[in-house]
Amino acid sequence: MSVVDDEILIQVEDLRKIYEMGDTEVRALDGVSFDIPRGAFIAVMGPSGSGKTTLLDILGCLSHPTSGEYWLAGRRVGGLRDGQLAELRNHEIGFVFQNFNLLPRDTALGNVELPLLYDAVPRRERVARAKAALEAVGLGDRAHHRPNELSGGQRQRVAIARALVNDPSILFADEPTGNLDTASGESILRLITELHARGNTIVLVTHEREVAEHAERIMSFRDGKLVNDEWRKKDGKVWRSQ
Repeated sequence: MSVVDDEILIQVEDLRKIYEMGDTEVRALDGVSFDIPRGAFIAVMGPSGSGKTTLLDILGCLSHPTSGEYWLAGRRVGGLRDGQLAELRNHEIGFVFQNFNLLPRDTALGNVELPLLYDAVPRRERVARAKAALEAVGLGDRAHHRPNELSGGQRQRVAIARALVNDPSILFADEPTGNLDTASGESILRLITELHARGNTIVLVTHEREVAEHAERIMSFRDGKLVNDEWRKKDGKVWRSQ
C-alpha cells in the first residue's frame, strides 16, 4: 500500500486492534479502512466501547494497531521508531482533550508555549508564536491569566491554541465540549468550525449527534467497525453516504 495522492492526509487499511483479556479476545477495532482528505472536518461517533477512542489513539500515534496500515501525511506510521513518532506528533498533530490538560501553575501563554519549548524554539519566537495562537482563538487579552482565572470555555480555547501553535496537519478534538455548559460548548464548536474554514483538517470525537452535525462528514462506529460513513450536503456541494 502507498499514498500517492497529496490531497489525502490520512489513509488506513484493514486496521485492527485486539486486546487479550483472560480467555476473551476484545476486538476494539475490527478491519477499519478509510481516507481523510486534507482540509476535511470529520466527526467520529459511537457509543462507549465502539472503538472511537482506540481509533483516535492510533491516529494520534499514541498506540499501535495489532495489524493493518496507517499513513499520515505520506508517511507509513507503522515503520517509524519511537523518536520519529514523537517528532510526528509534535509537528503534524494537535490534540484537544475534554479535560483541557493545562498546567495549573502556568499562564495561558506558558501553556501554549509548551510544544515549542519541547521543540527547542528560541524564546523570542516561542513567545511571539504563542501570543499569535492566543489571538487566533480570541484570548490575546488573557495571556497572563492562569487556568483557575479562566472560564471552562476560555480554558478550552487555550488548549486549542496550544494544539495549533506548531501549525499541525491535523487537529484531533476528543469530546471538546464534554465538560462545558451549553453556551461555552457552542462557542467552542463555532471556533472549531472557523478553524476548519481557515483550512485546518479536524477530526472531532463525540457521542452527541448535535455536535457531530457541525462536521461535513460523520463516521459512525459500533463494535469496532465503521458502520456508516456519511458525507453531508454542505455549501451547495453533494456529498456521499455509505
